[in-house]
Amino acid sequence: MTGPLVPFREFVLKVHSRCDLACDHCYVYEHADQSWLTRPKVISDEAISWTARRLAEHATTHALPSVTVILHGGEPLLAGPARLRRVCEELGSALNGIAELDLRIHTNGVQLSPRYLDLFDEFHVRVGISLDGDRAANDRHRRYADGRSSHPMVLRAVGLLREERYRHLDLGLLCTVDIHNDPVAVHDALAALEPPLVDFLLPHATWDEPPPRPDGSPTAYAAWLLTVFDRWTEQGRPMPVRMFASVLSSLSGGPSLTESLGLAPTDLVVIETDGTLEQVDSLKSAYEGAAATGFDVFRNTFDEVAAHPGVRARQLGLAGVSETCRRCPVVRSCGGGLYTHRYRSDDTSGGGFDNPSVYCDDLAALIRGIEERTAAATGSPALRSPDALLAAHQDLTRTLLAVVHDTLGGRGGALWDDAWRLAAAIEADASGADALDAVLAHPYTRTWLVDALADLDAGRGIAEPAAERLAATVAAAAVRARLDLPVPVAYRDGGLHLPTLGTVVLGGPGEGGTAVVRATGDGFLVRPRDAAPGTEVRIAPDEPEGPHWLPVRVLRRSPAPALLLDDLDPLRACFDAPVTGRLPIEGAETWAHRIAEAWALLTDAVPDQAAEAARTLTTLTPLTTGGAAPGRHGPGALGAGPVTGARELALGLLSGFRRAKLRALGEVTDLYALDGTWEHRTPWGNDPVTFSRLLAETYERAGLGLYDPRFLTGVPEALDMIEDAAEVTVDGKQLIAAVRKEISGTRSTAGKNHGRGLSPAGRGTNVLVSDRKVTFE
Repeated sequence: MTGPLVPFREFVLKVHSRCDLACDHCYVYEHADQSWLTRPKVISDEAISWTARRLAEHATTHALPSVTVILHGGEPLLAGPARLRRVCEELGSALNGIAELDLRIHTNGVQLSPRYLDLFDEFHVRVGISLDGDRAANDRHRRYADGRSSHPMVLRAVGLLREERYRHLDLGLLCTVDIHNDPVAVHDALAALEPPLVDFLLPHATWDEPPPRPDGSPTAYAAWLLTVFDRWTEQGRPMPVRMFASVLSSLSGGPSLTESLGLAPTDLVVIETDGTLEQVDSLKSAYEGAAATGFDVFRNTFDEVAAHPGVRARQLGLAGVSETCRRCPVVRSCGGGLYTHRYRSDDTSGGGFDNPSVYCDDLAALIRGIEERTAAATGSPALRSPDALLAAHQDLTRTLLAVVHDTLGGRGGALWDDAWRLAAAIEADASGADALDAVLAHPYTRTWLVDALADLDAGRGIAEPAAERLAATVAAAAVRARLDLPVPVAYRDGGLHLPTLGTVVLGGPGEGGTAVVRATGDGFLVRPRDAAPGTEVRIAPDEPEGPHWLPVRVLRRSPAPALLLDDLDPLRACFDAPVTGRLPIEGAETWAHRIAEAWALLTDAVPDQAAEAARTLTTLTPLTTGGAAPGRHGPGALGAGPVTGARELALGLLSGFRRAKLRALGEVTDLYALDGTWEHRTPWGNDPVTFSRLLAETYERAGLGLYDPRFLTGVPEALDMIEDAAEVTVDGKQLIAAVRKEISGTRSTAGKNHGRGLSPAGRGTNVLVSDRKVTFE
């Protein structure tokens, strides 16, 4: 077994090994492992003390901020209030000052009373109750040994937890699925109790003892659960359902939320009433001794259990599931199913647990059914609209700015505080709010915000350049809105840069200080704080380049937004190739001429792509070498190497735009899940690549194929690979569907764009699509 040891964070403590009900689906008493017969009924003082000691030891070793202990059985309430108090006191005392203790108890509820709940309130023990639905459903399995119904007693227990004085202790309901029960009736009965959470559990089964399927359907449990899902959705999702939330989370690229689904490593261990340490309890359904480790709390540490081969096997993620599961596109969501449900005693398919779940078809149908039902509603608007993508990025930028300010907590210094106060004043004015939005949308804003937040997270405090940039941003907004506000701004090396506008030259290299920027009716003025009256620099509207003013040049004024040639911004060096310095006027004119030509070629050959690029690309930064590449953040920036011909620039703009857009989408929605080092082979290469690179190359090639279908070689196959990959999310699939729609019919138009000046074939231009950028040779 490889990989780092995963510390335990969840501990199931068996405080009593007998039960007051005789549930015929119980894995403890009714399944293969009958070790309960040899255990003491109640946990001993010694076992409690050693468990507490081992918990503190484990939490200290791994610096765990919190640990969860679930009091379990049998029926844990049979231990009695005095024994449960002893458990809570010992655990709380041992962990005091080391880790937060999250205490829970799982019970059938029939013994629950105010006496217990007052004890649980004292020690903050939250209560989960097993209830399989309405009376008919619950009585199918959860009865007393003499056949009496337990349902009235369970409802009484749930009613106690719903009382205001105990409501904060309510953990929710656990419901074991039985497909003989009416799924709608089960849902409605549970929902009527207004639980904070419902957890549906598939009945424990293996390939040796498969679950009942009365009609022989391989997806009967999926059909039952999807009926519940539909009812749950129809009723407005009245309570969280852990199984459904886990599937929805993983489909969107997030983590699984339950041990029974997903690829997250197990972090759970069981302590029996005799102090024996075992693996997850459900393994008792597989065979006698399946959960055993040979360890106990008296002689062994929890780290020894964590290193046990049986535990490690459930910590390997994708490598820990069967070969069949590794090839399955829904493995991220199902994780091969609960480990216990994979067991098969014969060796026809590997034996042991190296099999798909006995519920494999059900899990696949459930996940696909939920995806089909929710894809349209859960898809990100940024995928459907360029304006929504830009709005999402503006929201992200403003959120980051607020997070930086809140993290500073008043420790930003005078320059930051002044800028923040003035930004609020600008925001209060309608034209000021628009101007501030325009400057915050500048693609290099995110660069300094991300860097500032990284500094704060690392405990380094706010760096001076971050405060200076906020002040410059506020000053630029005030100037754009013509608001008469004095904004203090720091400057370095003699230059005061106003994002999106230009640089005011106040001195030579090495000179710096603070100046006040103030808008006037006919431009703005900048006065260094130590300057004599009357020596301020005045900049008029559309001031041409001169000794005191270097404007940001405009390459294209329409369609909006304008495309800026930014060779001034101090934060523009966020590309793989070095940026140029300030271009001479003739160099800028060459750029403007080539951009006009390139845009005309794009508009003629790929009008839809050109129109979208014109709406999202705002800033072009000249690079000293290389081709076109997107900036670090957002869709607005492109870097481009030395200008050659319009054809090369058009290709670079299109390629760079596709990369910038994909990166921008990935920043506001999850297109794929980050599941380690899964690799894929592309239809156009021999070496395996990560999923992110496969997606990036495919998306770029599809865009280039819009004007020359020969770029589409291998793209349909790659789209199939991506769509069937386990990493792709609901939004990722919607993106792939959009790409398929984009390229539909393109192959039948081969040669259509030849002669329009875009085709690389026969025109002396060789386009190399790499994993980083498009270059030209």
